[in-house]
Amino acid sequence: MTIETAIAARRLRWRPGGADEGVRLVAEETAVALVHDGSTTAVMMASPADLEDLGVGFSLSEGLIERVEEIRDIELVQSALGLEVRMWLTADRSRRLAARRRHLAGPTGCGLCGIESLEEAIRPIRPKAADAFVVTGHALLAAMAMLEDAQQIGRVTRAVHAAGLWRPDAPLIVREDVGRHNALDKLIGATMREGRSTQGVLLLTSRVSVEMIQKAAVLGAPVVCAVSAPTALAVRTAEAAGLTLVAVTRSDGFEVFAHPRRVDLD
Repeated sequence: MTIETAIAARRLRWRPGGADEGVRLVAEETAVALVHDGSTTAVMMASPADLEDLGVGFSLSEGLIERVEEIRDIELVQSALGLEVRMWLTADRSRRLAARRRHLAGPTGCGLCGIESLEEAIRPIRPKAADAFVVTGHALLAAMAMLEDAQQIGRVTRAVHAAGLWRPDAPLIVREDVGRHNALDKLIGATMREGRSTQGVLLLTSRVSVEMIQKAAVLGAPVVCAVSAPTALAVRTAEAAGLTLVAVTRSDGFEVFAHPRRVDLD
């Protein structure tokens, strides 16, 4: 199934010297339903690309499954209203999901829509074990530059977020979406489906709110590096989770908010 992620839209452009007609590529977005065992679990607006990755990543980051292998089959179905990512779970996981079934429905970028209790919103994160991963400041800046170059949809539309996983010994893996949570879920899904090591740096083009740190903890990358600033709760959550949090990353530097031991500043 091939679905365009960007389309040409006619536009009238004005500049101080005058106006002209033309076209601009704009990011496509569509309604996507994530369906587990025939029941809709979540509905969101998303970019129509890498949707199997989105389904797997969302299932993992929201705790609906613990391992990729608990999804025994996955298919993408298109209708006049949007797209469905249909996932069929193993018998044991299906029973567990039925016991805690909840419906999440919300607009693009809403990471906590449908949460039914404060306990679910601020769920505890198990601290990461100490590891020896260290990255230099220059390597972080180079990785963020690589992320910008790798954004195929973002480069032509300037309207989507990206999440990437960088390791010094492996190719950069990147996923894009109109929603920052969706981009990260797609990355989680792609990484876990391919069985890649996550001992590296999670790169984000967005601000860092608490749910992004919660999802980062599921991915397991020890370092998070973002273009924009974090929230105070995100900083506290990163501290509790043992994640190194780097943010406000520009071409000439960055700021470290949690666990700086993994960043070689010399």
